[in-house]
Amino acid sequence: MNLSSYIDHTVLKPTTVLADIEKLCKEAVEYHFAAVCVPPLYVKTARRLLEGTGVKVATVIGFPFGYSAIEAKVAETVLAIVDGADELDVVVNISAIKNADWQFVADEINTLLPVIRNSNKTVKIIIESGVLTEDEIIKCCGLYGASGVDFLKTSTGYAKEGASVKAVQLMRKHLPLHVKIKASGGIRTYAFAKELIEAGAGRLGCSAGVEIIRQAG
Repeated sequence: MNLSSYIDHTVLKPTTVLADIEKLCKEAVEYHFAAVCVPPLYVKTARRLLEGTGVKVATVIGFPFGYSAIEAKVAETVLAIVDGADELDVVVNISAIKNADWQFVADEINTLLPVIRNSNKTVKIIIESGVLTEDEIIKCCGLYGASGVDFLKTSTGYAKEGASVKAVQLMRKHLPLHVKIKASGGIRTYAFAKELIEAGAGRLGCSAGVEIIRQAG
């Protein structure tokens, strides 16, 4: 298993500084990670540092709570694309899901997706599985699976519970095969990373990517 190709090497802490991004990008090239995932402020820098390396630049939209207005998420998305992002990790409106306002949830993705698709970018939808019921996760799989997103992502890493094998298995069971799963949040060991991939994850969001690869030997 080429574990490096599964990893989005990530730094999203609010205290992130330029030196963190430079280190992240250098490591991503060295270890051949799939992408870096950086705060919107640093997309331009990451794009410059990774030009020609094959490592993708991902950033987050509506992060970490997802309850910003649809129009705000559209503006964030447009700016991220202009700055050079290849992949957009979008936090959905968890409050709307908890209200069972599925029309709002549908309107949100149906507004965002054309903006992303028109620029041929990859979209990963973060549902924060650790705060959702199984029924809510299944409904998300149905809605986002039908909408045509590229990935459904388990977590932001900022909720009490991050990625879990159980959530990945549930999502894989209820998603179309063409929709991949990104597991994220609390992935710090090679053993756990391997479990998540075996459960159906096609990408891993990790701040501990280098340590995980070293553990793999």
